[in-house]
Amino acid sequence: MNLLVLGPQGAGKGTQAQLIAVDYGIPHISTGEMFRSAIDEGLELGKQVEPILASGRLVPDEITIGLIGERLGRSEARAGFILDGFPRNLPQAEALDSMLGEIGRGLDAVLFFDLPDEVATARMLERATREGRADDEPEAIARRLATYHEQTAPVAEFYRGIGLLVPLDAERPIPEVYAQGQRSPVGARGEASDHPQERT
Repeated sequence: MNLLVLGPQGAGKGTQAQLIAVDYGIPHISTGEMFRSAIDEGLELGKQVEPILASGRLVPDEITIGLIGERLGRSEARAGFILDGFPRNLPQAEALDSMLGEIGRGLDAVLFFDLPDEVATARMLERATREGRADDEPEAIARRLATYHEQTAPVAEFYRGIGLLVPLDAERPIPEVYAQGQRSPVGARGEASDHPQERT
């Protein structure tokens, strides 16, 4: 199954993507995790993206698209994947469509985690206190949400227009949000998979 998750920061996309990845036995490909890992390891990529992320801006397309293309080409992604943090704008969505077309793949669904800005802001401020992430400072949060509405929200509408968007109420508790996905066509496709994973 080939999935991607969309929604504002703080909507719980990463948490839900990790649950889905385990449940369906597919890799969780998170651009945010890749960037933060590069920063922690002192890699050149980390030095490039650290000030960008701290300011709440998007990492340039050429960097992000290259990373995603490399990950989708790995053998671990042949049985499926769940993309988290990409695409964040329409050019990236077009690049993803091109990448998938080159390897004869397509998206099965796009999970859209709908969350009001005030709830997203409160969650990210709480996360900042808990984890100390520089990109969860108030000014950066406001900038990230503004960027989301300007650049990423149109991506969700694009996928809605072609019938791939699966809206989820991200204000609900984690188990309830996950259950919404399981009741959607995503869950039905997973149950019909040729290689179903054990569920609890």
